[in-house]
Amino acid sequence: MSKELENRFLTAVENNQHKLLRICSVYAKDTEESKDLFQEVLIQIWKSMPSFKAKSTLETWMFRIALNVCLRFRSNHIKKKNQFISIDHQFMADIEHEPAVDERREQLRMLKNCIKKLNDADKAVITLYLEELSYKEISNVTGLVENTVAVKIKRIKKKLLNCIKEVS
Repeated sequence: MSKELENRFLTAVENNQHKLLRICSVYAKDTEESKDLFQEVLIQIWKSMPSFKAKSTLETWMFRIALNVCLRFRSNHIKKKNQFISIDHQFMADIEHEPAVDERREQLRMLKNCIKKLNDADKAVITLYLEELSYKEISNVTGLVENTVAVKIKRIKKKLLNCIKEVS
């Protein structure tokens, strides 16, 4: 691999590592598994760098690889263990450790628990949405039509709101 491609990879990983880690944490049962999954994502991105065609942004392409690796991992893990993975949403944990009122923490805990109940496709969409990707970027990552992404996000928000209301 050329030095230019290597530098591009390193820069892209440096700029997106926290987002990639949070995506991995959605599909991992604990922090260690999340780190292992993150390493696998990096390996797959590295191997695929020479084939990047720039049909989307490098960030979007990396998210697509991350989701594919995570979904493949989850599928293989379920087949091997024949059980469900408990989800650790690191992106929520980061917020929970900041000083905040107890009520806000409780709301975040409820949201985290409700996200756990979503199917894989909805988890992927809402995770990317929470990472502040545009509908177009989410569409590029997931392969869904942009309008479908908008509708799914609206429905997912409704599901999460209903779930939170049930719990509280």
